[in-house]
Amino acid sequence: MTDSTGAAPAPPRADPRLVAAIVASALFMQNLDSSAVMTALPAMARDLGEEPARLGVAITSYLVALTVFIPLSGWVADRLGAKRVFMGAITLFTLASLLCARATGLPEMVGARVLQGLGGAMMVPVARLLLLRQVRKEEMLSAMAWLTMPALLGPISGPPLGGFLTDAFGWRSVFLINLPIGALGLVLVAWKIPPAPPADPGPPDRAGMLLIGLALALLMFGLETVGRGVMPAGLPEAGLLAGLLVGWAAVRHCRRARRPAVDFSLLRIPSFHQAAIVGSLFRTGAGVTPFLVPMLLQVGFGHSASEAGMVSFATALGALAMKPIVRPILRRFGFRTVITAGALLAGASIAVCAAFSAAWPLPAIFAVLALGGLFRSLQFTALNTLAFADVPQQRLSAATSFFGTLQQLSPALGVVLATATLEASAALAGRHALSVGDFAAGFLVGGALVAASAPFFARLPPDTGAAVSGHRVAG
Repeated sequence: MTDSTGAAPAPPRADPRLVAAIVASALFMQNLDSSAVMTALPAMARDLGEEPARLGVAITSYLVALTVFIPLSGWVADRLGAKRVFMGAITLFTLASLLCARATGLPEMVGARVLQGLGGAMMVPVARLLLLRQVRKEEMLSAMAWLTMPALLGPISGPPLGGFLTDAFGWRSVFLINLPIGALGLVLVAWKIPPAPPADPGPPDRAGMLLIGLALALLMFGLETVGRGVMPAGLPEAGLLAGLLVGWAAVRHCRRARRPAVDFSLLRIPSFHQAAIVGSLFRTGAGVTPFLVPMLLQVGFGHSASEAGMVSFATALGALAMKPIVRPILRRFGFRTVITAGALLAGASIAVCAAFSAAWPLPAIFAVLALGGLFRSLQFTALNTLAFADVPQQRLSAATSFFGTLQQLSPALGVVLATATLEASAALAGRHALSVGDFAAGFLVGGALVAASAPFFARLPPDTGAAVSGHRVAG
C-alpha cells in the first residue's frame, strides 16, 4: 500500500516501553537460566561425578560462546532483520536448554551450553538493538530502565526457583523451565514487535570474526585450565600465549579493516570507552559473587539448594529495589560521581562477604547481599546507559556488538577468577577440599578488583552523559 505520493508509508513507531517489556522476556530467560544454574551447580557436580569448582567450565563455556559470537550479531541483525534474528535466537536458546537437560556427562553439557551461548549471543545484543532503534536520546535512560526491570525478574526468581526445582525434581528441571518461557517469548515477539526490514551492511569481516573468536577461545581455554593439572603440562600456558598473539593480530586487523568485526574507533568516545573498558574491570570483579555465594552456602555451610537459593536471590531483590531511583540519582549527581562512588561501595559490599561464617544467621547474610545488590544495580544501569549516551544512531549496531562482547566476557572472567582463587587458596594451604577460608579469599579478590575501577571513572569530565542523565554542572 502507498500514500498519495506513491511512496510506502513509514512503519509506525512502537511504544518503547512495550518493546522493552517484550524483548526483556529474552533477558528474563537468560538471567533465569544463569542464576538458577549457579544454585544447581553442586547437585550437577555430584550427578556428573565432577568437583564443584571444576564444573565452572559449564558456566564459562556458555559465557565464552556468548562472547565469541556476539561480534557477528550486529551484522546478522542488519542483514536478516533484527526481529527475525531475535526470534531465531530465542528458538536456538530454548532447544539448547533441552539438550542441557538431557546431558549425561560434562562434555555433553559443555557442548549444549556452547549452543545456548550461540543463541544468547544473537538474542541479547539484538534485543538491545531493537529497543535503541525505537527511542530518542532523551528517552534512553527511561527505556533502559524498562528493559532491565523485567529482566531482573530472572535473577530474583532464579536462585529460589533453581533451589526448589533441584531439591524437588533434580537439576535437569532447571533447564526444562526455559521451554515454556521461550515459547511465550516467541509468541509475544511475533505478535507485538514491529518488523525490522533487512539492510545491506556490506560483506562481513570474516577474518576479523575468526581472529577475535579464536583469540577469545584460546584465552579462556588457558585461563580455565592453567594450574589445574587437567591438561598436559605447558598446554594451558601455550593457549594463553597463542590467545594474546592472535588477539594482537585481531586488534591490528580491525583497526585497518573498512567494516571491522569490532569497531575499536568507538573507544575514541570517552563515555563509551569508560563504560566498556573500565566497566569490564568492575563487571569481572562483581562476577565472582553469583558463583561463590550459592557454593559457599551449600559446600561450606551445608545448607540445601533451596536454602541457598532463597538467600542468594537477595542480591537481585536489592537490584530491583534500586531501579526506580536510578534516574533521579543520576540527574542529581551525574554519571561521573555515581559510577565512581558506586565502584567503591560495590567493592566494599563484596569484600565484606569474606566475613561470612556458619555462625552467621541466614537473615543477616540475606541483608548484606541485598545491600550489595543495591550498589551493583546502580552501577550496572549507569554503565549500560552511559555506554550509548554519545554513540551516533548509525553506529549503534557496531556499539551494541562491541559492548555486548565485553559485557559477556567479564562474567566469564569473573567465574574463572573465582575458581582460580578457590583452588589457589586450597593449594597454598595444602588441601584438596575447599574450606570457608578459600571462599573468603575469593570475595576479597573480587571486591578489590571492583574498587580498582573507581580511580578511572573519576577521570571523566563532570558533564559526561549529561544529555541522557539531565544532570547540570554548576558554573
